[in-house]
Amino acid sequence: MSLPTALSDRTLQSLSTALELTVAEDIPLISAMSPEPVGRLRVLHGDRIDKLVAVDLVVPAIHLDSHMLFAFTPPDSAVPHFTLDSVHGGEYYAMHLDLVPRADLAVNLPYLDAAFLPLTPLLEAAWQLDGVSAAAIGPRQRAMMSPWMVVCRATETAFRALDTTVDDYLRHWLTLVDKGVPAVDADTAVRDRVNRANLFSPEVDPVWAQVARLLGDDQTACVRAELLA
Repeated sequence: MSLPTALSDRTLQSLSTALELTVAEDIPLISAMSPEPVGRLRVLHGDRIDKLVAVDLVVPAIHLDSHMLFAFTPPDSAVPHFTLDSVHGGEYYAMHLDLVPRADLAVNLPYLDAAFLPLTPLLEAAWQLDGVSAAAIGPRQRAMMSPWMVVCRATETAFRALDTTVDDYLRHWLTLVDKGVPAVDADTAVRDRVNRANLFSPEVDPVWAQVARLLGDDQTACVRAELLA
């Protein structure tokens, strides 16, 4: 089992156990590149979150080993969403780890302090790991995430070491799900709809063009629809 697969599976199991999630959909993803499915789209539901979307894409012929988890909190909740991407691209490992804000952090300081400030030492420790380097992501995409986002490339050793960072971010997020966060000055449902439309827009994130080349437009639209809904 590859390192990204193992990390994603272990994190998904932790989420499923802690939140008592059940699988609502498990859809194979196919491609003209392979007679066998190249991945799967899973949607899990539970009482304490809105849903969890897991997307796996593994194509050895093009050195693709990519796994995305996105746990969405309810529309009326200010608890951040949790997301983890774990990837092996042939020459490097990559990770995207974050809690996605549900309100403007600059005008909701108690919310920032409760939901994100405890992540600061974890973020600093991650960037100090030997073999971790910043990934190429522009300020436009960064604006839709949090300043505590870990988005990086890593050597094999560094990627293994980042397991601890993922575990600690997840543990903190589960605490927020359990205890809640301070009230925010925002219509969380409206803001979330707009933010997700931008975050998963092909015009914003070029990865969607790569996914469409692999899966075709219809399956790509199906994946995006689950992330947007």
